Amino acid sequence: MSGIPCESNRQLRERIEAFSDVLKQHAHELGSHGLSEEEFYNSGLFRGAIERIRGQFSASMSEKREFLRHLLNRLEDDGQIAGWSSAGGANRHDYSVNLLSGRIAVIELKGCLDGNNTNIFHRPPHADEFIIWSVCTNPGADPRHNLWSGIHTRLSADIIDRQQQVDGLVIWDMVCGTIGRPCPKLVANPDRQITIGPYSLPPPCIYYFPRTIPSPRNNPNPLPHQVGGVEVLNILARQFGVEDQEVYQVGFAVRHRGAETERQTTISRDGTAERVSGWSPIRRE
Repeated sequence: MSGIPCESNRQLRERIEAFSDVLKQHAHELGSHGLSEEEFYNSGLFRGAIERIRGQFSASMSEKREFLRHLLNRLEDDGQIAGWSSAGGANRHDYSVNLLSGRIAVIELKGCLDGNNTNIFHRPPHADEFIIWSVCTNPGADPRHNLWSGIHTRLSADIIDRQQQVDGLVIWDMVCGTIGRPCPKLVANPDRQITIGPYSLPPPCIYYFPRTIPSPRNNPNPLPHQVGGVEVLNILARQFGVEDQEVYQVGFAVRHRGAETERQTTISRDGTAERVSGWSPIRRE
């Protein structure tokens, strides 16, 4: 039990490791730098090039935003939402979605959830619902590690310490269901594949978070939203083929232990706990 159906692609990981070894050994033979092998590796050229490429992959949001644009346009075209807008770079959230009920759902777009960027968010005052959406474009990443790092290590601490209500999480991106990240949902039933613009996707992974912010004294173990209790998540599930028994619920319990505040995270599906943490202290810098 892991809290997410996906797992690390071991074969791809082995290929990445083997190729990286070849690249390190023969990088000095590439390009027209005019340096000897010793000069090349001592110069920092190789390390600098790797860091630049890494930074370009990490910093670029255009591919992720294009993915969300296709999905939100599909929902609007199908009459599932009234409209949507990009919040722009001046805000700490990415999209506002006008729901048919008149409510407003706000989406904060994140990467693989295992980095410090996961902690940078702010629920705006106009949000009736606020969700995090993970778009992890690295096929070599470990979905189970990223999920737990995001939910337990990062989001639970921020929700409790900063009193920031997060109603749910979506894990869904253009790598899902590809050869780099096979999806068990499609392996079990290929007919569940969804075509949206240029993407062929499995149904998303959806997580309902607690309905209220945990507090050691007054609200130590709030119940998660029920399936269907967050309108924008319900729309995604209904429109893109997520079955009720596939939806996850996340619980955060919190307590004081001496001078420390501790929390415990539980991820459940279909009434069964799939992953439960120990009691972990919240340490903020």
